Amino acid sequence: MKFISQRIWIFNIAKRLIDIFGSIFLLIIFSPVMIISAILIKFSSPGPIIFKQKRVGKNNLFLMYKFRSMYIGDNDKFLKEKYPELWEKYKKNDWKLSANEDPRITLIGKFIRATSIDEMPQFFNVLHGEMSLVGPRAYRDEELKENAEKYPQSRNNIDIIRSVKPGLTGLWQTSGRNELNFEQRAQLDANYIKNRSLRQEIFILLKTPFAMISPW
Repeated sequence: MKFISQRIWIFNIAKRLIDIFGSIFLLIIFSPVMIISAILIKFSSPGPIIFKQKRVGKNNLFLMYKFRSMYIGDNDKFLKEKYPELWEKYKKNDWKLSANEDPRITLIGKFIRATSIDEMPQFFNVLHGEMSLVGPRAYRDEELKENAEKYPQSRNNIDIIRSVKPGLTGLWQTSGRNELNFEQRAQLDANYIKNRSLRQEIFILLKTPFAMISPW
């Protein structure tokens, strides 16, 4: 038991060091892309450059940062009233629509979402210690509650997901499995958490830059 506790302690220290130095490195590498994206967002549509939203962290809620990719306003109400068929598809598809078919997303927003540039401000969440470079998806609290009702067999996996920091990238995000439903994604996230190792962390992390800039 003492050996296991010591192993977990070493893993957590190493993971935090990877988060700090990795996010600083990636911020430096991608800073020109982030600056250009911020300028394009600012001048292409009214509204702030950064979008902030409460997400589920390690047993708490935190403000997650993203580049704004949508027009300003009550976007859910707009979609529900103006595009009822898309709204139904949005709900049925675990609250997801492709960027190309979602009328709430700006022209610049479609590009930064397709290339995951919109996620880059989360490097600052990692530096603050609210997120990790590698981990389960940062879900909205209401999203987890709704899916706990929709997929009751996933409740144990949801509890596991809530017990760790969410990640900027993760197992299913870098393995080309973005089209999985919530139940399948939650299972993969839970499996990742239960079997975490530095080897797996580094493997996923090395795939992160490609996953962020690849539209596929």
